Amino acid sequence: MKFTFYGQSCFLIEINGKKFLFDPFITGNELAKNIDIHTIEADYILVSHGHGDHTADLIPIARRTGALVISNFEIISWLQQQGINHVHPMNFGSYDFDFGTLTYMQALHSSSFPDGSYAGAAGGFIFASPRYNFYYSGDTSLMLDMQLVPHYATIDTAILPIGGNFTMNVRDAVKASDFIQCNQIIGVHFDTFGYIKIDHAAAVNLFKEAGKTLLIPEIGHSYDV
Repeated sequence: MKFTFYGQSCFLIEINGKKFLFDPFITGNELAKNIDIHTIEADYILVSHGHGDHTADLIPIARRTGALVISNFEIISWLQQQGINHVHPMNFGSYDFDFGTLTYMQALHSSSFPDGSYAGAAGGFIFASPRYNFYYSGDTSLMLDMQLVPHYATIDTAILPIGGNFTMNVRDAVKASDFIQCNQIIGVHFDTFGYIKIDHAAAVNLFKEAGKTLLIPEIGHSYDV
């Protein structure tokens, strides 16, 4: 699995010959100012919830790439009003796609569109395929429901928020990795705003003390995991 980080919680997963873009927010992120959204290709776009720091570039990228957008029913309905019709609505549940089984699982977080209107419930995704399984929690606090993740798949890598304040902090993410039974974690949702700046070395060390690995990705860099 190849992971490319575009800042905040926007990243691209390349697996089984397909490209999966998550939570496209680049425009407006000063830390990602060198990323050209017009060069990003995707076969699928997965959206965890409606906040602007997860959807700012959703419409232009979806329109240009023709990617299938997967999200909750409310976000998909909103997209259809914008003329984006290559879509797949979900609520909390599982669906067998051509790439594998995708489970949309709840997250403990709010969700609204930039205008304040309701954007459905926030969620995360469990991706299960014959070659690789991963879990992206979306924006969330620590929750006991994460203990259900291994019921759906044995997770090879998990992508978890680590910035605190709006989501889990590093210590919570260590506990979340226990709940989901995964020791290889990629951190997201950090440093973009003053509220969520973290000490990178301390974060990595906290995971190391727990016998786990934390990758804190650099914007614009790709990693084989």
